[in-house]
Amino acid sequence: MKLSYKLYPFQPNSENEKSLGDIIILHGLFGSSKNWVTVAKFLSNFGSVYTVDQRNHGNSPHAAEHSIRLMSEDLEEFILDHQIKNPILLGHSMGGLVAMYFDFTHPGVLNALVVQDIAPRSYPFAYDQEIQSMSFPLEGFTSRADIDTEMAKFLPDTFIRQFLQMSLERLDSGEYRWKLNVEGLNQARRVFEDTFPENYSSNTKTLFLVGGSSDYFTKDDLGLIQKTFSNLVIKIIPEGGHYIHFTHQKEYLQILSEEFSLIS
Repeated sequence: MKLSYKLYPFQPNSENEKSLGDIIILHGLFGSSKNWVTVAKFLSNFGSVYTVDQRNHGNSPHAAEHSIRLMSEDLEEFILDHQIKNPILLGHSMGGLVAMYFDFTHPGVLNALVVQDIAPRSYPFAYDQEIQSMSFPLEGFTSRADIDTEMAKFLPDTFIRQFLQMSLERLDSGEYRWKLNVEGLNQARRVFEDTFPENYSSNTKTLFLVGGSSDYFTKDDLGLIQKTFSNLVIKIIPEGGHYIHFTHQKEYLQILSEEFSLIS
């Protein structure tokens, strides 16, 4: 599948700075490349950055099938099409699962791996409220405010509604539509189950960025990744949740700056 993307060319801070290579950012479920503009611009000081819309998200094509394996295959095609050598992968949530799967099944390909707030294990599909909030007909709605009011009947969390609405598009006709393949994602409820091959491991330079208050990452997960990744750095942002790239952006970018400075 040919994925939509945005490229942020390498912007060195000084004439003598060399690029670390190409960086690819993979968003999470219900997200898109639009969620990563600030991080991508920041990381372009280290190398050219591609922010990718994964299948059924953003401006990329919709498909009936949606799995971590297929998204990893989409990523492989993207890397080959753009002739990218030894990229650095940054993946958040679903994107982190895709990035880890790619790393496990393509040993030696990555220069480095950054995983945000997700572990290499199965997760339940606990997004009924999100799906319901995007499943009512949009015909007749003339403003985002009215759509938000209707969404709030299903999804009280204002932050998550605003996050979802980054994928809400107004057409030239004045009508609204979801860029997300809402029905397709609803049918892919086992997307986070039994994802990884048996006896997986990685020697890739790996940074885990974890929210200290996140529901997605547990103490057991710390032990799991320590067993799985032999070249591992773990950074925990206290009080941070699942969206630390947004809610704790200053600390997040500081950690990336420090760790990327160590990559060769």
